Amino acid sequence: MNVFYNKEGIGDTLLIYIKDIELKNRVAKTYGDVTKIIDSETNEVAGFNLFQASKYIDAESFQGLVDLTEGLVAKINAAFEKNGLDESLSPDLSPKFVVGHIVEKDKHPNADKLSVCKVDVGSEVLQIVCGAPNVDKGQHVVVAKVGAVMPSGLLIKDAELRGVASSGMICSAKELDLPNAPTEKGILVLDSTEYNAGESFVK
Repeated sequence: MNVFYNKEGIGDTLLIYIKDIELKNRVAKTYGDVTKIIDSETNEVAGFNLFQASKYIDAESFQGLVDLTEGLVAKINAAFEKNGLDESLSPDLSPKFVVGHIVEKDKHPNADKLSVCKVDVGSEVLQIVCGAPNVDKGQHVVVAKVGAVMPSGLLIKDAELRGVASSGMICSAKELDLPNAPTEKGILVLDSTEYNAGESFVK
């Protein structure tokens, strides 16, 4: 789940994104200041719009992607209740940019320039397809997990690259918008003595 707010661009509206659905399947149901967007075929919830958001949350400091906290989720749920929506959010609040340890690296079966990596991110081992020329087994790297939003605005999703499933992205310094990032292609390799798999990576 991701939350966005841009008062100048779209007004005093908090956008709550949960999942993509096809435009033709989008159905909106309104409950006061809350609009719930669902998939007409599966009845799955795609997201919510909270209008007049500043009535319910302190939105003055928000711009673009909003950091989700327990306090903010509680205020959103209170706004739902106040507007007669019998529903609550319980998102995964764990860090989306974490340190990963590459425990396996294999050649992609269908692409010469891609590698299939198994990456330990502390709580689980993810399979990630990576195209960086310098990726290798044993490295400590920065992983953008599914649900992360990159500085460019790219949302990380489960994907399939040339027939191989990939969950997350191993990041370069440039993709993370780090200062003095090298221009040549390649992932950011961390000092293994300073970082542990699973810990949050903060720029």
